[in-house]
Amino acid sequence: MEYKRFGDTYLVRLEKGEEILTSLTRLAEKEDIHLASVSGLGAINSFTAGVFFPEEKVYRKNDFHGNFEITSLTGTITQMDGKPYLHLHLSAGNEYGKVMGGHLNEARVSATCEVVVRVINGEVGRQFSNEIGLNLFKF
Repeated sequence: MEYKRFGDTYLVRLEKGEEILTSLTRLAEKEDIHLASVSGLGAINSFTAGVFFPEEKVYRKNDFHGNFEITSLTGTITQMDGKPYLHLHLSAGNEYGKVMGGHLNEARVSATCEVVVRVINGEVGRQFSNEIGLNLFKF
């Protein structure tokens, strides 16, 4: 991973073989990022994305393998229990243009991935909601 800061914004380049969530968590730890918005694009060869089932309060994961172009990588960096908490969603198209996606659990870069991390002045935490079954913003 290489990156450069411009004011409140980090431009990040992830390298072949890097895992997106792991890399961005390292960035947030190293740069002490407490609140930010994330967007990106790139090429990946495997990813796991989930869909939340509210009535059961569980995520169901789907694994994808092959050549994919990220059509959208978006989300937030907040804090939970004093550590970075990344909530990202990803959609990616295969060689036929079919797009799959959901809540990002893991994605492996196959060529490169370009990410913009825009720091927001402030702090927002996360707290588990028994009612919803998710870690929600805590203002």
